[in-house]
Amino acid sequence: MSSSAHSDNSLKLEATSVSCWQLWQAVRSKRPLVHCITNFVSMDFMANVLLAAGCSPAMAHSLDEVESFVAISSALLVNMGTLSPEWVASKKLAAKKAVELGKPWVLDPVGCGATPVRTTSCLELLACKPTVVRGNASEILALAGAAASVKGVDSTAISNDALEDAKHLASKHSCIVVVSGAVDYVTDGQRVVTVRNGHPLLTLITAAGCSVTALIAAFVAVAPGQALLATAHALAVFGLAAEEGLKVVPRPGPGSLRVALIDLLHMVQEDTVVEGVRVAVMSQLS
Repeated sequence: MSSSAHSDNSLKLEATSVSCWQLWQAVRSKRPLVHCITNFVSMDFMANVLLAAGCSPAMAHSLDEVESFVAISSALLVNMGTLSPEWVASKKLAAKKAVELGKPWVLDPVGCGATPVRTTSCLELLACKPTVVRGNASEILALAGAAASVKGVDSTAISNDALEDAKHLASKHSCIVVVSGAVDYVTDGQRVVTVRNGHPLLTLITAAGCSVTALIAAFVAVAPGQALLATAHALAVFGLAAEEGLKVVPRPGPGSLRVALIDLLHMVQEDTVVEGVRVAVMSQLS
């Protein structure tokens, strides 16, 4: 297993709201530079989510400069939404550079299973040793080689359907795997953490899933050796911001939530996090 995974195995996992707040404050104080190679649809929203959470985003995908950006960044996010030969080459080059430099990188296998070329590209990136993989149930099933039905980039399965496959992927590739859904499952192959923050309206906001993956990269960047815990808390913070955002909009809907989510990521207070985060250990090492 990777060094980060070994560190996590020795970690006494305390998935509490207090540690979530402390981790978020570390993100705000350290302002990690997150290098995002993402799809055209998500760039604007992802950058604004990262800024609101206290991070510094960089959207750079040129083959000529990705290695340089990885070198100056705190973490890398690779999103498979936009595919072309040059983009795939850039993503592979950046991922390999991150591993070479010992920097965390996160893979979002958007639409894996939808087409043969997309599935192949996602599997090739998975072989580049990501720190974290986050996908919906159908994407994780497809990565694991299971029969999975997808509707474009949308899942046709629920998160629990892919939990065992996620554990297998995490063990095989020495990484953290997230299955996103009504309940998010986060696993290192042995331990499983559940995250129950969020709202169904998030599924109606383009790039919400893409953006939470970038936030995971930021949290992992400031918590060396604690990728499992950092990943779970990034998901919780994003989901909690959505919950709180819906409390302040006059007419709840996906458009209003999109704006409110960014606002609440910037403004949410400690007591809200301590009282509202719903992260729990489902199973862990003895």
